[in-house]
Amino acid sequence: MILDTHTLLWMDRDDAALSPESRRQIEIAWRTGRVAVSAISFWEAAMLAERERITLPVPAERWRADWLQAGLIEIPLDGRIALLSCRLENFHRDPADRFIVATAIDRNVPLMTADQKILDWAGNLDRLDARGR
Repeated sequence: MILDTHTLLWMDRDDAALSPESRRQIEIAWRTGRVAVSAISFWEAAMLAERERITLPVPAERWRADWLQAGLIEIPLDGRIALLSCRLENFHRDPADRFIVATAIDRNVPLMTADQKILDWAGNLDRLDARGR
């Protein structure tokens, strides 16, 4: 499973916005080494922290390293994913969301998100609502 950026942030903060069922699904996948993020999520979190829209517990580089050391898989952004992100029909323009969705499609794994635009998108994507709805 791939976590959207805010889902990763909710996990990090033990945020109640992440439903107990979603947390359970993540924990089950975590035990078998099947929880990943797009590399763009680390960029997005760092940008949000830089703009003071969120606060990370440590500098972004350390935060990333801590997650990777704990077992989170980072999927790099490559040309195939970048090009796939351009072909998402009727998808909104946010480039980070496009890369994250394209990564999940490319890897053929579900994306856990609470982003309503992604949840409502009619494209071929297996998605899980992080809010448990």
